Amino acid sequence: MARNDKTRPAELVGLAFAAGLFLGGIVLVVTRDISLAAVAGGGGFVVTIVTLAMIVLAMSPQLPKSGDNPHD
Repeated sequence: MARNDKTRPAELVGLAFAAGLFLGGIVLVVTRDISLAAVAGGGGFVVTIVTLAMIVLAMSPQLPKSGDNPHD
């Protein structure tokens, strides 16, 4: 297992955390309500992590079958 394969989940969680923090910060600046900002940030984190997980699952590499290679 390559190092990139091990750090990939941490990168995705970090990106989702950054998106939730950004959304929570925007809501906090606009409404000045900490509880609403926390709910919006948490919701943004969850939506982002689920979306990224679905994208990663959809982009999983498809290994070619051994008989499909025309150069054999």
